[in-house]
Amino acid sequence: MSTRKNLDERIAAAKEEAEKKQARLKLLMQQQKKEERKARNHRLCERGGKVESLLPGLAKLTDEQFHIFVEKTLLTPHTKRILDELLPNETTADQSGGDTAPQSAETAKTAQPPVTNGSGKTGDAAKVAS
Repeated sequence: MSTRKNLDERIAAAKEEAEKKQARLKLLMQQQKKEERKARNHRLCERGGKVESLLPGLAKLTDEQFHIFVEKTLLTPHTKRILDELLPNETTADQSGGDTAPQSAETAKTAQPPVTNGSGKTGDAAKVAS
């Protein structure tokens, strides 16, 4: 009978140890998430500050106007080509949902930006020239 009692005590001790380790793991994971959030917030503030320092008028835009500005300036094939050049091992198509393929640095250097027709919409160079 003492063997059974001893075994029950060892099982209880093992369960208690497992619970402590699980709690420690949860605490460490929470700490890691907190540090990742802090690093992301810092990065976003740094980059946002840099953008506003380069284009001071952005600070006066409403959130909706800023969103429109970002869409019209950053979501272009030219911008995606530049990003592909800076990140040659990754594709922006995976992140943006588009079907742009990564280009070599040589191709990206010779690529021309999209031509606009004055209304902000892209078009053929022949249409704009006429």
